[in-house]
Amino acid sequence: MARVAFVGLGAMGAPMAGHLAAAGHAVTVYNRTRSKADHWVRQHDNASAPVPADAAEGAELVMLCVGNDHDVREVTYGTEGALATMRPGSILVDHTTTSAELARELAAACAEQGVGFVDAPVSGGQAGAVDGRLTVMCGADDEAVFDAARDVIAAYAHKCERMGPAGAGQLTKMVNQICIAGVVQSLAEGVDFARRAGLDTAQVFDVIGKGAAQSWQMDNRSATMAAGEFDFGFAVEWMRKDLAICLAEAARLGARLPVAALVDQLYAQVQQRGGSRWDTSSLVQLLRDP
Repeated sequence: MARVAFVGLGAMGAPMAGHLAAAGHAVTVYNRTRSKADHWVRQHDNASAPVPADAAEGAELVMLCVGNDHDVREVTYGTEGALATMRPGSILVDHTTTSAELARELAAACAEQGVGFVDAPVSGGQAGAVDGRLTVMCGADDEAVFDAARDVIAAYAHKCERMGPAGAGQLTKMVNQICIAGVVQSLAEGVDFARRAGLDTAQVFDVIGKGAAQSWQMDNRSATMAAGEFDFGFAVEWMRKDLAICLAEAARLGARLPVAALVDQLYAQVQQRGGSRWDTSSLVQLLRDP
């Protein structure tokens, strides 16, 4: 079993850290809101620390799951950041969805200290984190470092694969979000069309869900879309953050993302209606109530 520090106890991070503790790892957590860390400690009978550097001291692996590029830098660098106390041979694993540029920056910073690095964004949502069935897309310059990290990540993943060097995990997550954006909008249109046509939406999606149209979004979101329920799941504001990363990287690569760009603007309209924290399936609201 490993000594692990886990930084960031949001909707994803708290259950992920919980699976590590349940697997027998010695876990020290840090969260910017101290009350969340205290609550986690009461639930899982492990430890917390007041700053990331204290959590990381003596840890074999330090896992991050925070909000964005700025947040990652804040908990990694400086006298209170995780790298201040990480020892040579330890590994920094970043589960945050960030830019590929940041992943390469962190890999270089870690290499200067003899620390391994894996960018490891996840897919599967809060339900996947709670159930311990996340898909983890990894980038690592050193395959041995990835192998060591994978053994610990296994506590909350059903699929964990190295996609290439540092940054490749983040690039793969961008592909994931690009694909999801189009699927969610198409599903929203299908749900609204079925409703307006007077069809039984539950029956419709039970039938077509057994054919070529099937998707995770259809299986898990068609019913709640039809019911107009959005107070759960992956928030619109986080999807817009991810799509901004995708669009910026696409501009750098010379790739065209017309559907992703359109869906991003539709999410902006959802935010204007006060839906920043609604689930991404709330796109259907724009169709139900134009």
